[in-house]
Amino acid sequence: MDSIKPLFTAVASCKGGRNGHAEAEDQSVAVDLSVPKAMGGPGRPHTTTPEHLFACGYAACFGGALDYVATQKKRNAKGATVTCSVSIGPREGGGFGLAVKLLVKDQSLPQAELAALAKEAHENVCPYSHATRGNVPVELAVEGA
Repeated sequence: MDSIKPLFTAVASCKGGRNGHAEAEDQSVAVDLSVPKAMGGPGRPHTTTPEHLFACGYAACFGGALDYVATQKKRNAKGATVTCSVSIGPREGGGFGLAVKLLVKDQSLPQAELAALAKEAHENVCPYSHATRGNVPVELAVEGA
């Protein structure tokens, strides 16, 4: 495993698990959680799930990685939209697992160019992609011009 030299550390706590409350130590994020009806829970209004939070984080991180790669190649991907879908379900080996789909859209870049930038961001730059590799299936799709 590669070690890192930390540039920033986010700290958050959750009390009550999937039916609790989670918040960042610096108060930048605070959310109430509930189990969705599809998973047998109450699906309370105005609540979220760990999967929503993971999807938001991965989409934002991947967008930053894509912009970084594009900038290095003197291209502009600032207008790209990254949509991250995170699914949860039972694993064959027991317990639960995740699956991720990333969709990158940017009509200002040709399809092949956007695909190459997204592939490089996914394989070489994005920390979420590094963390999920070999642990969570990640499907990457691209829609360029």
